[in-house]
Amino acid sequence: MEKTYDPSKIEARWYELWESSGYFAPSGQGEPYCIMIPPPNVTGTLHMGHAFQDTIMDILIRYHRMQGRDTLWQPGIDHAGIATQMVVERQLNAADMTRHDLGRAAFIDRIWQWKAQSGGTITQQLRRLGASVDWQRERFTMDAGLSAAVREVFVQLYDEGIIYRGKRLVNWDPVLHTAVSDLEVVAAEEAGHLWHIRYPLARGGAHLVVATTRPETMLGDTAVAVHPQDPRYRHLIGESVRLPLTEREIPIIGDDYVDPEFGSGCLKITPAHDFNDYAVGERHALPLINVFTAAAQINDTAPATYRGLDRYQAREKIVHDLQALGLLERVDAHRLTVPRGDRSGAVLEPYLTDQWYVKTETLAGPAIAAVESGRIRFLPESWSKTYFEWMRNLQDWCISRQIWWGHRIPAWYDAEGNVYVGHSEAAVRDKHELGDIALRQDEDVLDTWFSSALWPFSTLGWPQQTEALRRYYPTSVLVTGFDIIFFWVARMIMLGLRFMGDVPFREVYIHGLVRDADGQKMSKSKGNVLDPLDIIDGIELDALITKRTTGLMQPQLAPMIERATRTHYPSGIVAHGSDALRFTFASLATTGRDIVFDRGRVEGYRNFCNKLWNAARYVLMNTQGHDAGLEGGAIKLALPDRWIISRLQRAEQEIIDGIHGYRMDHAAQALYEFVWDEYCDWYLELSKATLQHSDDPAQLRGTRRTLVRVLETVLRLAHPFIPFITEEIWQRVAPLAGRTGTTIMLEPYPKPADERLDESAETELAWLQSFILGVRRIRGEMNIPPGRAVPVLLRHANRVERERLTDHRAFVDALTRLESITYLTHEDTVPESAMALVGELEILVPMAGLIDKSAELLRLDKERQRLTRDLDRTEQKLANVHFVAKAPAAVVQKERTKLAELRSALSRLDQQYQRVRAI
Repeated sequence: MEKTYDPSKIEARWYELWESSGYFAPSGQGEPYCIMIPPPNVTGTLHMGHAFQDTIMDILIRYHRMQGRDTLWQPGIDHAGIATQMVVERQLNAADMTRHDLGRAAFIDRIWQWKAQSGGTITQQLRRLGASVDWQRERFTMDAGLSAAVREVFVQLYDEGIIYRGKRLVNWDPVLHTAVSDLEVVAAEEAGHLWHIRYPLARGGAHLVVATTRPETMLGDTAVAVHPQDPRYRHLIGESVRLPLTEREIPIIGDDYVDPEFGSGCLKITPAHDFNDYAVGERHALPLINVFTAAAQINDTAPATYRGLDRYQAREKIVHDLQALGLLERVDAHRLTVPRGDRSGAVLEPYLTDQWYVKTETLAGPAIAAVESGRIRFLPESWSKTYFEWMRNLQDWCISRQIWWGHRIPAWYDAEGNVYVGHSEAAVRDKHELGDIALRQDEDVLDTWFSSALWPFSTLGWPQQTEALRRYYPTSVLVTGFDIIFFWVARMIMLGLRFMGDVPFREVYIHGLVRDADGQKMSKSKGNVLDPLDIIDGIELDALITKRTTGLMQPQLAPMIERATRTHYPSGIVAHGSDALRFTFASLATTGRDIVFDRGRVEGYRNFCNKLWNAARYVLMNTQGHDAGLEGGAIKLALPDRWIISRLQRAEQEIIDGIHGYRMDHAAQALYEFVWDEYCDWYLELSKATLQHSDDPAQLRGTRRTLVRVLETVLRLAHPFIPFITEEIWQRVAPLAGRTGTTIMLEPYPKPADERLDESAETELAWLQSFILGVRRIRGEMNIPPGRAVPVLLRHANRVERERLTDHRAFVDALTRLESITYLTHEDTVPESAMALVGELEILVPMAGLIDKSAELLRLDKERQRLTRDLDRTEQKLANVHFVAKAPAAVVQKERTKLAELRSALSRLDQQYQRVRAI
């Protein structure tokens, strides 16, 4: 083995070998275990959320593969309709072209060309992370098989009356000219205004004041609403007002939706331009008057003076005209929630348009029952409440989009506007005996979520009844974020039950969002976005700054981000490797909603990998070329050997329990503590006493065999979490442990054995650990040089304790460097000593002669001064009311913890100072 652990030399090499050898494919043997990867966008790149999610899935897949399950991790990519179309349209725009210059067919060809050349970047990045998906089965939501499944579902649901076409309000992007889903809406509070407008009563003599944040929509008002119990206005219900700037009169209606406390208590109702107003309009049979074009310009329905104006130009003119007419009472500053499209950044409009819809009522009932009955289990269970809340308040699902890239809706129209739905134009003509009359296909495509909702069964070959479909459906678990429970999870359940007659997965593991070390959501504008590949491979500081500041919408953010980056990364980013990042994610995978990611933890787990590497080098140096018990011969296990074997059984059970309970953090912690604290820090150190001083061949053979077999088992335990380093080490260790497999990933996962538990060994060694730690604590507190042997005096030692020290003196000496052990009686005079307690046993180390008193007092005094300065600074910071009020809570708590630690350290230092002075 190389002396130094370098992940860059092993990770890519092992992944290429795994993939080329077909190790990721299902074995065809054992009970099926299947996970469908949530298909990332074809335009996407690996971000922290992907890396976290895919690490969890890979742990599950590798674990169950090693358990002998017939494991399929199904990969694939989503065609990402709007995002992909935007990418290619920008390329055309750079050449002074638009998609309309090419035409639909040529534009779609151009997208396919782009996909072949540049799409799927994220799949290469997933390989870098170590994702063991079966790449030979990779699917794309626009490939021929999935397209056939989409058409089949659409046709069946249309024939059953579940899919229909209707005119309703949608979220409309006036830049992209398409409806968008709620998930593509980014709502944020922004500064705006509240305009108070006078609407004259039709009978004259008075007016109502209506407050609005969007005066341009008043051109489409069809009523003014008041609360039916509002004493100021209830007598006016049934009368009319003259709608300013138009020639129309509109009614005054009473509706409980109106908040009497907001504004004047009078609400303008514009059913064609507001979702809440639309519901009010339905209750009162109000007309729907759309005053916008698809580009959010005023259309011909409005008065001529405003036609053709952009919505914000129209706003300025309307406000100006109202003021000129004396109808603008006042304007107030007002903060409001503004919906913007996540792709275009444009303010979205509720827009009345013809769209295709899925009736969700008939599909929702079975989907709710599947979770209520336990056929599907949410983890954590609390997310089922969110699921039920959404499912019991479903609106019909708008599935059409006004773009070119996607599954084109399989519907055709004749000259009279009659609609015909089928798998193809030929099928439509044949079914309806249309002969050769002219037909035109619907221009719209289906919402990306429609094809994604079929993912669990379309990827397995449906509508064909394939062997893969029979074997792997239902899948075992879905790993996903809470933000798409409704948009994807619920729709997969509804359509899976409808077309497969069974749930699409048995469990839904909901993970949280990845946030930065301060708990803030990662965003480019904040400069706190982390690229997982930068953490894996490393990046120079200047390159990182360039990457973070390039392409920002607000150039003034660049210097702020540069300052923040240089502060957090003073020496750049060190390459940590994929294993360290994966283990970090596993350690953070709790059942909470948010994952607080601290780069310092990756450094810590990089050290963990290095610790494992060095442990393996020690084992190999002491076992290769030696008798490790493979060829037979007497075996004698010393106390540390029996202890580590017993502790291994407990660690195995804890790790297995953690994985089965979706508590990867518990599993990772159990693995870390066993490897670092027990195997490396204790057992390897204890083994040196046997290897260096024992002349018993049976005991030497037993220790070498234990070293190898425990390490080999640890590598299999750790493989799902840190696959690369475990494979690299296992290839060298496996022959010494008698294993002949070709790869660790196909070896059996360890199982604890009760007969290998040894409670007496655990009890005895736990006592020795306490004794050793007591001596070490004294050495540390007294600053005794490591190479200096110390005499130990023991008081109140009972028979069992004396026997333990006699039997295991070699181990104690090896870890504490004892000069001698003296057992004291009650009559013995005890010199000035440092003391540690192990139960009733007093461990005493005489201080005289072991330290330079003057030098030690000087050292302690300097340390006391340093701690006092730090304590004063921390106290002053916490005494600053502005700091406590404005700093993040986590930062304030960190300072308070630091204060407590400094006070404790000073107290210990004072005690030590007094002991040294007394010598």
